Amino acid sequence: MNKLQSFKSVLTSIPAVHEIQNLPEIQKLISDHGHSLVTNAIRSVQSEFRHLITSSGDSNSGKINNSVFIKQLKHKISILTEETLRPVLNLSGTILHTNLGRAALPETAIKSMNLIANGASNLEYDLFTGHRGDRDNHIIERLCRLTGAEAATIVNNNAAAVILALNSLAKRKEVLISRGELIEIGGSFRLPDIMSSAGCKLREVGTTNRTYIQDYEEAFGSRISLVLKAHTSNYRVQGFTSEVKEREIANFSKNNNIPFMVDLGSGSLINLRDLGLPKERTPMETLASGADLVTFSGDKLLGGPQCGIIAGRKDLISKIKKNPLKRAMRCDKMTIAAFSALLKLYENPSRAKNEIPTLRLLSRKEKEIKEVAKRLHLEVASKLSKIATVEIMSCKSQVGSGAFPIEVLPSAGLKIIPKTQKKNSVALLNRISSALRGLPVPIIGRISDGAITLDLRCLENEPLFIKQFKYLNLKELTNE
Repeated sequence: MNKLQSFKSVLTSIPAVHEIQNLPEIQKLISDHGHSLVTNAIRSVQSEFRHLITSSGDSNSGKINNSVFIKQLKHKISILTEETLRPVLNLSGTILHTNLGRAALPETAIKSMNLIANGASNLEYDLFTGHRGDRDNHIIERLCRLTGAEAATIVNNNAAAVILALNSLAKRKEVLISRGELIEIGGSFRLPDIMSSAGCKLREVGTTNRTYIQDYEEAFGSRISLVLKAHTSNYRVQGFTSEVKEREIANFSKNNNIPFMVDLGSGSLINLRDLGLPKERTPMETLASGADLVTFSGDKLLGGPQCGIIAGRKDLISKIKKNPLKRAMRCDKMTIAAFSALLKLYENPSRAKNEIPTLRLLSRKEKEIKEVAKRLHLEVASKLSKIATVEIMSCKSQVGSGAFPIEVLPSAGLKIIPKTQKKNSVALLNRISSALRGLPVPIIGRISDGAITLDLRCLENEPLFIKQFKYLNLKELTNE
């Protein structure tokens, strides 16, 4: 048999589509995952084997029998059907990590979401009149009680809240803002770009580090329709600085009959000093200082679902809600349900501090976290003993998502130090980090100073954490 015939013999040994489809275990896969997905996977595996045979140039390679093919097919289907959005253990040291989904919801919010998601609801149906209702009505009364606002509405995130308010109140007009507040948030979203997208013209006043009320007064003209103050949530300007107080800007706006809007970014509905945290301006304080509108996020310091809140004067909220963009930015029924349950917790602050995970994690004491580290240390150290030393360490957590950019919280965790020569330590660290991310419930830590830090501030499910280490493949980590 010549070489060409040998190649042909190996290639023809690849099972045909109908041959594989008719096998009982493949029929089960078709029943579970659908005919189309399994058939496409079969064809994909056929193509992979053909490429492997022809590219190797080895005509003497073994023939492809059904068992070999099925093993590869099952692997392919597992990849195709694996959920890409998965729970992870956030041990990064950032509590409100944007990339990891920010705030974890309280149990009452999750139960409310499940209840509403399970069937029909009166989302936009008025049970008293039998006519169409307004989905905002399920959260407005509580939100106004908590913030002191005349009216409020919510949209799908805070950037949308800012865009909607600006587009409704200042389209084709100018907006005054201090040059020191032209912020950029995560993902390279810049406030000037957001204002431009809203159809407004930016009118900067003052300088990067110093702005005075006379800067606003000198810039005022007939085309100015709104004053915006943005909370510099993800940085601090320190040193030779001057910032105009909200009360002064509010008086200036009222004297010139234009709305004054404050974007708090994060926002909180309780006094965070009660949790041992630095002062964070609340929507209540901002509105009491004379702001006509305030915008803030639901999934940051509030500890709720992703949404953006606009609260303030009733006439301005009414105008905003009439904007056609409001429909494009509205929240779905699950967000409404979760946010309503969250607001109910905030009406009882002592309950909120215990039941809202974000507040609970923010106020967690270093001593308590260090006790967690002591309980977990032996388990992790024994599992990694061949490749790394594991130590209990003190570390610093950060709040994240633009809140308290320069403040850190004392915390504790586990430090994984590779047992290898220095030149190989980076490679081993990356392999361990990759292995932790590849666990059934991925463990997300951070690499710094030649070690992996697992900050335990956000770990509340210790059994789940310990269980993951049973799946670590040490042979792969040691290249054995």
